[in-house]
Amino acid sequence: MPDSRLIDDSAIWIIVPAYNESARIGKTLAPLCSAFPNVVVVDDGSADDTAAIAAESPVWVLRHLINSGQGAALQTGIDFALRQDAQIIVTFDADGQHDAGDILRLVQPIRRGEVDVTLGSRFLGKTIDMPWTRHVMLKGAVWFTRLFSQIAVTDTHNGFRAMSRKAAQTIRITQNRMAHASEILDQIREFQLRFSEVPVTIRYNVATLEKGQSNSAAVKIAAQFLLGRLVR
Repeated sequence: MPDSRLIDDSAIWIIVPAYNESARIGKTLAPLCSAFPNVVVVDDGSADDTAAIAAESPVWVLRHLINSGQGAALQTGIDFALRQDAQIIVTFDADGQHDAGDILRLVQPIRRGEVDVTLGSRFLGKTIDMPWTRHVMLKGAVWFTRLFSQIAVTDTHNGFRAMSRKAAQTIRITQNRMAHASEILDQIREFQLRFSEVPVTIRYNVATLEKGQSNSAAVKIAAQFLLGRLVR
């Protein structure tokens, strides 16, 4: 494996899980494709034109025949990128909440060989138009993660993260749906992977909030995560 400090942008692979994102996927991909040659969209059984619109951009498009969940889509994309000899893998949401301009800052600690995983944190960075109810829910998720996963982070359910090749080969996502975010943190601790948090910007709007996690969904995610730990 090459020295991580010598990794150029062509060895960085961006994984974008997408479900019914035809209205936003083109705008999300534009800045990614202008900066990085290797972008993978995993269409998770969308009922709309997400895959067709994504294919208009210079990206790889993988498709699940049925909706399997974001965790499953991420693992599909990670496996594909590893087969293409990816050295750093970045996960990036399809809904436009993340800022592609944060990616180079996110991968720098991995490039310098300081850590195996970097986790984007909106609470170390900034949020734009985040409702107070979402703030409370996310802070509750941080408390839950610190209690059950015993890992000190400031932001739990943030899909913006980067992994070295070693970390991507070590972590295996088995929680197909949103509980995968807590599962990844659990495995970082379990396998003693070095990690750091990096400030990022998250933008909210009405459409993405309607599609995002509700408070009741957060309870379900926690239950799925705890059940997954019991059966591992």
